Amino acid sequence: MIVAGVDEAGRGSILGPLVVAGIKIHESKLKQLRLMGVKDSKKLAPIAREKLYRKILNIVDDYYVCKVTPKRIDHFVSMKKLNALEANTMAMIINKLKPHEAFVDSCDVSPERFRVAIMSTLKCRARIDSSHHADSNNIAVSAASIIAKVNRDREIARIRKRIGNIGSGYPSDKKTMRFVYMWVRTHGKAPKFARSSWRPLRELLNRYSQMKISDF
Repeated sequence: MIVAGVDEAGRGSILGPLVVAGIKIHESKLKQLRLMGVKDSKKLAPIAREKLYRKILNIVDDYYVCKVTPKRIDHFVSMKKLNALEANTMAMIINKLKPHEAFVDSCDVSPERFRVAIMSTLKCRARIDSSHHADSNNIAVSAASIIAKVNRDREIARIRKRIGNIGSGYPSDKKTMRFVYMWVRTHGKAPKFARSSWRPLRELLNRYSQMKISDF
């Protein structure tokens, strides 16, 4: 049986894209992923993720990475359909890979509702298994989480090289929020690689529109 694992990286970030990745692999090769030390990307150091990334790509039968721009994220957030965006993106990846069964990490509080959302735009005949913590409990999803995380980190590194120190890109990071604050103060608007729909940035932009720069 050919299975797929699908996961995302950067959903909660205020900077950079949401990266969704999927891998396709024959069940007989899943053991190789375990022996390599594949696990949830959040439990691995960046260097370990990079090493496993190359090894995973050498073992899997196919893979696909989709980078969702902040502009597109903002559009779906404005309609309160962020989960739908993620479900549609995962369905698109599964359609590309065409496995017999696909395991996905559910972002919805209801894994079944998320499964149905994926099925609504699915064109291939794959069976969908949606669950919480699949990135930890399913080795194929763990592998996909590494692919997504490495690509997400590389996108942030490209922005950092061009712009300067932006931190991790998450609103919990003081360096990131300091960067966002200074950017809005200097330019009077959000950078193109930021998610203006995220509450901290939305509030900052509202504050800026009501005050003079000298009042910051």
